This record gives sequence, structure tokens and C-alpha cells, in this order.
Amino acid sequence: MGRDPDREPPFFFTKFPDSVVPSGSTIAYPPGTANYHYEMELVIAMGAHRFKANTDNVLDAVYGYACGLDMTRRDLQLQAREQGRPWDLGKSFEESAVMGSIRPASAVPSLGTARISLEVNGTIRQTSSIGDMIWSTAEIISILSQYYPLGPGDLIFTGTPAGVGAVVPGDYLLGKIDSLPSVETKIGNQVG
Repeated sequence: MGRDPDREPPFFFTKFPDSVVPSGSTIAYPPGTANYHYEMELVIAMGAHRFKANTDNVLDAVYGYACGLDMTRRDLQLQAREQGRPWDLGKSFEESAVMGSIRPASAVPSLGTARISLEVNGTIRQTSSIGDMIWSTAEIISILSQYYPLGPGDLIFTGTPAGVGAVVPGDYLLGKIDSLPSVETKIGNQVG
């Protein structure tokens, strides 16, 4: 998103619980935006408590992994960023976190070389390797745990590869990560 990973630590934002919807849902094009974007991401599902953890033991606290779509009102996010304001209007709204089924960590081989991809209407828009993430899953959990006690049920969306873009009503999205159940959604009509 135009930041320098060599100089800046990762940053985090939150989504309300009503943001999460299951894979296969048709999600409404949200109000207040003319630039609605997808971001395909690996999702970490916590299964145990960790607070101020180091990277050595954080993966033991992971219940499982899933495919997720972080849907974003990009115009509102960028406007807030430019003004130094929180991203809530751009990121946290109903149906903005589409989740595939969570596969237990014990059933997932190493994700280090897993391919992550997103298709929109059958055309690949995002493709990369989980190994290309700027911060590893252990680092993400460890850094986030320095600020918040993490526990069972917490979901951490880890970031997206290049290729984010806009969608419109009628678009069909299919996201995949090797060894995980896929995530899919259709964009419905605009709310209101």
C-alpha cells in the first residue's frame, strides 16, 4: 500500500464481529463508496492465549488457518489515511471480512511456500507465495501480542499480495491458498 517495509513496523486495524461472513455468501456493495476493493489474505485463527509473546512459542497458540477476503472501501480508507485519521469507515463495516473454513493447524503442512491467489470472474488478479509476506505469521502474532492479549476466537488477517482492485455488483471472487479451503463470494447490489 505504498509504505516502506524496511523502515516501518507492521500496523494493525480492527473489524467489528459483524464484519465476518462465511464463504459462499453474497455480500452487498456497501454504502458510502465508489471504490470497493478486495484483498486476499491468509487468516490466523487463535486457539490459545498469548500476551507479550516472542516468536518462539506463538505458533503453538494457533488453532488453524483460513482464506479470507478483507473487503475495503478504498476511497474512504485513503481519505482517512491522508488526514491522519482512523480507517474505521474504510475497513470495519458489515460483511467486510469473508472467511473460508478454518483448517486446524495440525492438518496444514508448512505454509512457507504455499501459493495465494485471487480470481475475479475467472481472471487471476492476485498471485504470490505466503513466503513472500513481509512479516511471518509468528512475527505478526508476536508483534500484535505486545499490545493486546490474544486468545481463542481471535482472527488475524495477515496482509495482501500486490494486485488489489475494485469490484462491482455481479462480480464473483474466488480466493485460494494451497492446503486450505477456498473462499468465495459474489458482490450483490448496493445497499440503500
